[in-house]
Amino acid sequence: MFDYKKHLLAPLTGSAITLFARLVTAVRGVWEGCEPVARQRVYFANHGSNGDFVLVWTVLPPALRAQTRPVAGSDYWLNTPLKAFVGRDVFRAVLIDRNPETRTLDPVGQMAEALQQGDSLILFPEGTRNTGDDLLLPFKPGLFHLAQKCPDVDLVPTWIDNLTSVMPKGEVIPVPLLCSVTFGEPLRIRDGEEKLEFITRAEDALRALGQEVQS
Repeated sequence: MFDYKKHLLAPLTGSAITLFARLVTAVRGVWEGCEPVARQRVYFANHGSNGDFVLVWTVLPPALRAQTRPVAGSDYWLNTPLKAFVGRDVFRAVLIDRNPETRTLDPVGQMAEALQQGDSLILFPEGTRNTGDDLLLPFKPGLFHLAQKCPDVDLVPTWIDNLTSVMPKGEVIPVPLLCSVTFGEPLRIRDGEEKLEFITRAEDALRALGQEVQS
């Protein structure tokens, strides 16, 4: 049955979240290696906060935002009715069960299906929040397997700067600070490219972007 309340409330909630994120972080999008054009993409980004994908989503132009879905853990986004509404209805997140023992759906298959339907994705290949001193954690293999399934989709390294200071782990109230989201030069998997070679190349692209932003 069609839920008119959710249908009306979801876009209003999305607009409110976008406005709040802009007010708190004054976030700006920096299109350094590509332009914000209507092209299907996977924005793969560093991960330091549960608010990361909100910032990436916020700086996209409205037309791109409407076609871009974050990939997120179902254990976090389905543990309360409010989070479930925000994750499923507002952001239309591709919700992944991160526990292999309880998983019934293939995460790469879920992401590939979203791409095959014409959506773009926001993905965090580190797989978990980086709360240490390293610029990046080693990438999980999901980005490689997704690139194999969807080789014609642009993969855009995306660096989120300063959000960890705005939303430190365990804190509820954000600290107003300036943030940026920088989009680098897209890459694609090469013919015959092996997993280690591809993962190293993708890691290097995102790390170099982060070093440039922070220099």
